[in-house]
Parts: sequence; C-alpha cells; structure tokens
Amino acid sequence: MTEITAAMVKELRESTGAGMMDCKNALSETQGDFDKAVQLLREKGLGKAAKKADRLAAEGLVSVKISDDFTSATVSEINSETDFVAKNDQFIALTKDTTTHIQNNGLQTVEELYLSTIKGVQFEEYLKSQIATIGENLVVRRFATLKAGENGVVNGYIHTNGRVGVIIGATCDNAEMALKSRDFLKQLCMHIAAMKPSYLSYEDLDMAFIENEYKALVAELEKENEERRRLKDPNKPEHKIPQFASRKQLNDEILKKAQDAIKEELKAQGKPEKIWDNIIPGKMNSFIAENSQLDSKLTLMGQFYVMDDKKTVEQVISQKEQEWGGKIKIVDFIRFEVGEGLEKKTEDFAAEVAAQL
Repeated sequence: MTEITAAMVKELRESTGAGMMDCKNALSETQGDFDKAVQLLREKGLGKAAKKADRLAAEGLVSVKISDDFTSATVSEINSETDFVAKNDQFIALTKDTTTHIQNNGLQTVEELYLSTIKGVQFEEYLKSQIATIGENLVVRRFATLKAGENGVVNGYIHTNGRVGVIIGATCDNAEMALKSRDFLKQLCMHIAAMKPSYLSYEDLDMAFIENEYKALVAELEKENEERRRLKDPNKPEHKIPQFASRKQLNDEILKKAQDAIKEELKAQGKPEKIWDNIIPGKMNSFIAENSQLDSKLTLMGQFYVMDDKKTVEQVISQKEQEWGGKIKIVDFIRFEVGEGLEKKTEDFAAEVAAQL
C-alpha cells in the first residue's frame, strides 16, 4: 500500500483548499494518485479544480514570432533556472533569435532544432556557448508553429511579463476577410492568454470527460448552496442545478423537450401565443447557457469574450462575419505558459541556502 506522507497531504490541501483529513482520505482512496485525489475531492464538493500548472515554479520566457505576411506563427518556451536570468537582455535575445530560426527553417521538433545550424554553428553548440556566458542551465523545452492555408491568417500575442504566449490560426472565405481579421485574431489571443481555454469547441470534448466534470460541477454547486442556505442572504439565492454540462449532451430530442416545456410555461402564464416566437429564443438561449457551463469554462467558443462579456466568443465571431460580410473559422490555437507540466522543487529555504553555499 502506498505511504501517504505529510508532504503529499500538504500539497493536495494547498492545491484544492480541502481539509487536511479530507485530503489524507482522498489520497488513501486513490493509492496516492494526486490527480485522482483532486477529482475525488471535486466529486465530493470538497475542493476546487486544481491543475498542475498552479504548482509550478519553472522560470524562463515564452516567445512569439509572426511572419510579415501573417501566414506563419511560432511560439516557443525556453527555460532558465532563475527569474533573474529570464530578465537578462542576452537571454531575451536568445529566445527571439531561436523562435525566428525555428520559423524560418520549418523546424518541428526539439531534436531537429538541436541538430540545425544557426549563425554558422550547430544549435546545440550555440546553446552551450550561451549557457557558458549567461551562467545558468538553459533548455529549449517546446515550440509549435501554425501555418495559414489559402485565404488563411494567423496572429499571436505575448503577455508583457513574457510568461504567457498565444498563437491562433483561422481560415476565411476570401483574402479580404483574412486581412480584416488580423487585429481581431490578436484580440482573441489576448482573451486566450487571460481566460486559459483548453479546447476550441465543445465538439472537442470527450463524453466520458464531460460526465466526470458534470459530477464535480454538481457537487460544487450543491456545496455552495448549503452555505447560501446557512447564510440566508437574499442577495445570494441558491444555484439552480443544471441537468447537463455541455452542448455536446444537448441533442435534438433534449432541445425539443426544453422548448415544449417553455411553451407549456408560457401557456400556464397566460401569454398570448402570437408573442411566443419573441420569447422562446431568449429562453432557449438561457437553457443552453445554464446547461453548458463546462463549455464556458474550458472552450474558447463557449467562453464569454473578455472585451464584451455579454457575448460568447462564438457570438462575437458571428457578429464580425455580419459586419465584414464574410466567414471566419478558427481552426486552432496554442497557448504556452512558462512551467506548465514541470514539477515544483521541494527544497525548503534552509536547503536552498545550503545548496547556494
């Protein structure tokens, strides 16, 4: 049986906000599996969603390079040992030069990069010389490139702290629409940087994943409802528990039942049938929004747009299409944040000082 250490319990508690004994029990039930323990706590309504990215301490910079014709976008992450070096002008120049080199040479893997030639030398040797000069271990961790096809367009955004970068690609029905979409795509990248969507659309979600997340969502809402009942604050009514979590679950039969229920409600309220067509669309939109909360958390298209929080990104795109007289289809986006997926160092302060000495 896996030993559950105090450090494991502490880490889970810090990540989820759940009680110490709840964390210990969750780890015991999942044989010490951190991610399963997080999910178990969420299903019991005892902790918030926790991602490994919240526990990271890696340093470095993310860099973004957009080609002059907006047909190629590259994002890279290069790690350093300390935040101090990440602010070093030579390191900043290294990240920009490397990203440009990756794009110009169509490199696809880190292995290809290390074997390529930059400034007359093999990249691996070039990086070693930078390490020797800067005085810290440096690692090109990952990179990705998006290319625009016919009537396609790309853009990107790098946050001011250099720790978050986003690139995005879209296809349009003509070159004029692609040109008009450039600035809007950069705004979408800024939204993605802030809101951290994991998927493009609800269509990309797996049904088993949706069902697990629905359990966690219901448990979280029920837990909050318990607290609201206890406080009896008239300004904070209880949450309505949704029947579903994603639009992927809302098939034609379910939507028809919802519409029929709305009609029955309007009939019971004595609303004249001639005005139903003006009321039903709004109520259906409310039903869909209420039953697709997972989409608004995890998918770009389902999130409310940061620059107009009354509309989803999907609705804003539709508005732009009407305004500009053409079609825009987002095909992909990539978001890098420094340190995602890297394990946090466990050294305490005393050990860190000792290591420095």
